[in-house]
Amino acid sequence: MAVEIRNTVRFLLNDRLVELQAVSPVRTLLDFLRLDRELRGTKEGCAEGDCGACTVLVGRLLGGRLQYESVNACIRFVGSLDGCHVVTVDALATPGGLLHPVQQAMVDTHASQCGFCTPGFVMSLYGLWMENPKPSVGEIETALQGNLCRCTGYAAIMRAAEAISSIGDLGTDPLVADREAIGRELAALRDGKRVVVGEERERFILPASVDDLAKLYAAEPNARIVAGATDVGLWVTKFMRDISPVIHLAHLEELRRVDVGASGMTLGAGVSYSEAYPFITAHVPQLRELWNRIGGQQVRNMGTVGGNIANASPIGDTPPALIALGASVTLRKNEQRRVVLLEHFFIEYGKQDRQPGEFVESLHIPFLADDARYAVYKVTKRLDEDISAVCGAFRVSVDDTGRVSDAVIVFGGMAGTPKRASNAEAALTGRGWNEAGIEHAMKALAADYTPLSDWRASAHYRLLVAKNLLRRFYLETSSAEQVRLDRTAKMAV
Repeated sequence: MAVEIRNTVRFLLNDRLVELQAVSPVRTLLDFLRLDRELRGTKEGCAEGDCGACTVLVGRLLGGRLQYESVNACIRFVGSLDGCHVVTVDALATPGGLLHPVQQAMVDTHASQCGFCTPGFVMSLYGLWMENPKPSVGEIETALQGNLCRCTGYAAIMRAAEAISSIGDLGTDPLVADREAIGRELAALRDGKRVVVGEERERFILPASVDDLAKLYAAEPNARIVAGATDVGLWVTKFMRDISPVIHLAHLEELRRVDVGASGMTLGAGVSYSEAYPFITAHVPQLRELWNRIGGQQVRNMGTVGGNIANASPIGDTPPALIALGASVTLRKNEQRRVVLLEHFFIEYGKQDRQPGEFVESLHIPFLADDARYAVYKVTKRLDEDISAVCGAFRVSVDDTGRVSDAVIVFGGMAGTPKRASNAEAALTGRGWNEAGIEHAMKALAADYTPLSDWRASAHYRLLVAKNLLRRFYLETSSAEQVRLDRTAKMAV
């Protein structure tokens, strides 16, 4: 049966319907707001999703529920907004010109100084308030990871976040009180059609379904698939790359499913970091800290686990952790599917085991065995919202005799791809899980990697960090008595 086609992208912008027939595939939401609609409360700071000055809320129906998330307008493409509700700071004024409770809290606590970043903070706090009216300090800090204040006014902004519920009633907020009506408007925009806007190379496409995506991409394998745009967005804003034609995925609910079974869980390629978070932390709690350090909240709301894999960056956050868990990807080309272990998916820098017209459809993550010791460490220049210099993931099983029966050691940032340390694994396997065995494996790491020097870290530093992370893993997963015995033995020598 032929797929029906619509040649406009439709979404709600604050309280109005927007329908666009002519829009560039690389038009960002920020430029559309500021230049096309003259809504200039949303600011441009970094144009790469780091500073949060451009933060807006985007609402989308998912599983029948209307959910609003903070996103970076500077790297969000207009074409991805079909069927969404975009809310900007300009819409927060109440009848009579009164400030919104979030804005009033910022005023009352003197949380705005130069004011440039204030709209972004307001929108991030608004998104948090709707989901969690009385957040803890830690929850506020997490929600504001992606917002930078150049005047160092964070303490006052934290006080503002805590004060919002004492100023306003969440139940009367328009996005809460009118949620059902807004949801019906968005549902009416979802007609199940394929969206094609533009012509020839200068066009973008929103497939009608995953099956439609498979057909489109098999027929046009040179098209650029865009999920969250947290990396591809920078190709446009920073490097002026031509990425057309574009195929958007964010609207496909079929790719945003998480299925949990007895032995593992399967994430659709379109599942965002935020959507994956409750499942990841429930079943692999060792990944909680890493997950909370992937970009800021806006990046986690936009970025997808499948995109992080398909992008195949050697410093991507998730591949080392997932390789160590024994994860696999399902690749699809038209109606054909094949499963590839994630460690084999990355061949060399810029090259993956992915044929033309083949895309990542899902990711399967096995659960850890009861006797497995597992940890992931991310080393960066700053704690939050930074790219790894080195990311190390470790999984070890120790038998009843105290010897290592299985060892998986994976590093990102040490080679052209996320890569297992086969020599270090071999050096550790069969040896006692003790200081001597760790020392032996640490020496073997030099045969596994020849890291590069760049502005994030020197080659010497990276290798030293890799060795020390292996030692840290041992110390954190061993009993105090074992560590004491190791140290006593070392002193005796």
